[in-house]
Amino acid sequence: MLYPVASPQPLLFDFRQLTVYRGERRVLHRLDLQLRRGEHVALLGPNGCGKSTLIKTLTRELYPVVDTPGYQFHVLGTEWCNVTDFRKTLGIVALDQLQQLSHEVTVRSVTGLELVLSGFFGSLGLWPEMHPLPPQVRRARALLRFLDITHLAKRPVAQMSSGEQRRALIARALVHDPAVLLLDEPTTSLDPGAAEDFRTVLRKLASREKSLLLVTHTVADLVPEIERVLLMANGTIVADGPTKRVLTSRALSELFGAPLQLTRRAGRYDLQPR
Repeated sequence: MLYPVASPQPLLFDFRQLTVYRGERRVLHRLDLQLRRGEHVALLGPNGCGKSTLIKTLTRELYPVVDTPGYQFHVLGTEWCNVTDFRKTLGIVALDQLQQLSHEVTVRSVTGLELVLSGFFGSLGLWPEMHPLPPQVRRARALLRFLDITHLAKRPVAQMSSGEQRRALIARALVHDPAVLLLDEPTTSLDPGAAEDFRTVLRKLASREKSLLLVTHTVADLVPEIERVLLMANGTIVADGPTKRVLTSRALSELFGAPLQLTRRAGRYDLQPR
C-alpha cells in the first residue's frame, strides 16, 4: 500500500514510471520514487527485486525507457542530464565500489586521504595527473575528522578493515556536500560489531541537514532516524509510507516469501523466522 506523505520540503528527486531493461529482461516496471529534502528513507527488498538496477539507473549506468507514458526523471525540479552536476546532488556508497576498490589497491597503493580526495575527480584513488587544491585537501581532512577516521589518512586502504573502508568511502561521497547520500547494503560482509559501529555512523549522518537513502535487505540497518520505508518487489514499489506503518511482520513475510516475525526494541528492528 502507498501512503501519502505530506511534507512542506521541496522534492530533491521526482522519478516517475521508470521502466528499465537489462538486455531483453525488464527489471524495473513503472517505478515511482520521490525524495524530499531532509528525509531519511530506506528502500527494502529481497535480492533480485531490482535494487541494484535502480541504483545503476540513478548513476546513469543504465537508462530508462523514456517513451513510457508518464515518464519523468527530475532532480531539483529539472530534467537531469549532467553527470558532474548530479554527483553534487547524490553521493553514493555502493557495493560495486568496494569491489572496484579491492582491484585498485592490488594495482597501486591508495591511502585514506587519497581515497577521500579522489571524490573530487570521480575516481577511486588519485592518479599522477590529479592535483587536489588546498581547499579540497582541507575539506577531505575535515570529513575524516567528522567520521572519526583521521587515523586512516596515511593508512593504505589495503590495510583497512571493511568497516574502515566504508567510512572512508562515505567521506569520499561527501566531498561535494551532496543533498542526498545513498548507501547500498552498507553492512553486508561486516561482522556484528563492525555493523553496529557502522549504524552509529548512519545516525551521525542523519543528524546533518542531508537526506539519507538506505538501500538494504537487512531491517537491522534501519536506525531510528529512518522515518519512511519503501518496499520493493519485482521491479516496482509495493509499499511506501511511515516506517511504523509499513514495516510489519505480515508485509515483510509477503515481501521475502517466508513466515517472518518482526520485533522492535529500543527503536531497533530485528527480523527472525516465525
